Amino acid sequence: MDKAHNHQAEQIEGSALATAQAQFDRAVQYLNLDPGLADLLRWPRRELTVSFPVKMDDGSIRRFVGYRVHHNLARGPTKGGIRYHPSVTLDEVRALAMWMTWKCALVNIPYGGAKGGVVCDPHQLSLRELEGLTRRYATEIAVLMSPEGDIPAPDLGTNPQVMAWIMDTYSMHRGYSVPAVVTGKPINIGGSKGRNEATGRGVIFTTREALKLLGRPLAGATVVVQGFGNVGSIAALTAYELGCKVIAVSDVRGGIYNPKGLDIPAVMRHARETRSVVGFPGSDGLTNAELLALPCDVLIPAAMEHQITRHNAAAVQCKVLAEGANGPTTPEADEILLDKGVFIIPDILCNAGGVIVSYFEWVQGLQAFFWEEAEVTERMERFIVNAFHDVHREAQRLKIDMRTAAQVLAIGRVADAHMTRGLYP
Repeated sequence: MDKAHNHQAEQIEGSALATAQAQFDRAVQYLNLDPGLADLLRWPRRELTVSFPVKMDDGSIRRFVGYRVHHNLARGPTKGGIRYHPSVTLDEVRALAMWMTWKCALVNIPYGGAKGGVVCDPHQLSLRELEGLTRRYATEIAVLMSPEGDIPAPDLGTNPQVMAWIMDTYSMHRGYSVPAVVTGKPINIGGSKGRNEATGRGVIFTTREALKLLGRPLAGATVVVQGFGNVGSIAALTAYELGCKVIAVSDVRGGIYNPKGLDIPAVMRHARETRSVVGFPGSDGLTNAELLALPCDVLIPAAMEHQITRHNAAAVQCKVLAEGANGPTTPEADEILLDKGVFIIPDILCNAGGVIVSYFEWVQGLQAFFWEEAEVTERMERFIVNAFHDVHREAQRLKIDMRTAAQVLAIGRVADAHMTRGLYP
């Protein structure tokens, strides 16, 4: 690609953006795209960096840095989460926005991709400080945010309460309630039933389809889950409820293992009470590194990006890798896993349940007409299962892996939208 664009991303080797662009470069080889259009799709449409003050509980003023990136708008308004984490960088937000573009196109919902973040540790902030930070950040990014233009959602370090504060801040500036400006809100102010569970459930729906292709039933399958936040815990619970044997789970403090299977509802209660899965009675402790190397039918990385790399991919012993997190596997690790015969369900497919139900929440908000949870989950399942089989057919047609096939389909759909709309002016 054109070296003149290097100024747009002072990216470090192995960054999330480097991964996202390497995946893109691999996929576009299978598409007959105009080189200029390919270059356009490789970079964000617009980026906002904000620096803002927050008054802390001790009376001091502290400066925070935040970002909001819109990757592509060709198929509709931009959609993407906001993360609060100490390691947030502009490159990471660019990559996540790019993956959101492909994710929305892949599951055929009318959105482009966006992402946002604030460099902070939410666990070190009081509730009042967190609210102050959120309301000021929301005000700073309000120039890009609207129900018709850019709709944020929860991500790492944020939750429905944070979305409620963002929605309220935006609504105060408008003078009336605008529930459709964010998704992942509490149900009592316009959230959707089934939204909290959507990503984790979608991971298991796609896992079930992958196991079917391998001639294996979901019931009785051994499952290992890295990460026990919203996605990991719900994926583990859904797997448990559908008859899987969840043998290990972990969080940032470490993991627990029981080859006979863990009682996931009890693990969830323990995690709520102690703020960690570690120390769950009747389980053995293990590290996250050991967890990733456990023999199992299904491994679900549902934590941070870059967990499976060229350094540890050879030790991975699963049959299906279901990517609950965004970007958990590096391109080098992909090659190693594919050589080992691992069936990879790529992140933009595997964890798309959340954005599908965010789309449903947005639609419900715009119509002020709400659906029952069973209807939400059934519709999400239909969307994600259809997308899974679209990707599998494309992989077979082009004789390529599932990740590249997913990107080929998604990039092709976004490119088609650009070609149909034409260039302005």
